[in-house]
Amino acid sequence: MKIDEKDMEQLAHASRLDLAVEESAAYTESLNEILDYLDILHKIDTSAVEPAGHVVPLKNVFREDELQPSLDKELALANAPKEEAGAFVVPRII
Repeated sequence: MKIDEKDMEQLAHASRLDLAVEESAAYTESLNEILDYLDILHKIDTSAVEPAGHVVPLKNVFREDELQPSLDKELALANAPKEEAGAFVVPRII
């Protein structure tokens, strides 16, 4: 598939780009080179390649969840500039 000037014009318009004629020609050439390379990749037989989510095998390295004592509420609120009903009070932003 090749991109022509009309396709590039539509793409630039959809992308909200104001391209000069020289820029449009350069982008058209670059996109056509990319599409040519993708055509080469599409010809490669990958039927024997197993799909993978990652290039190297991964295993879960997370630790098990364990209950642990948390920070005391009074200690957490000790340096709060303003506190109400056991919670931080912050300025309203709208």
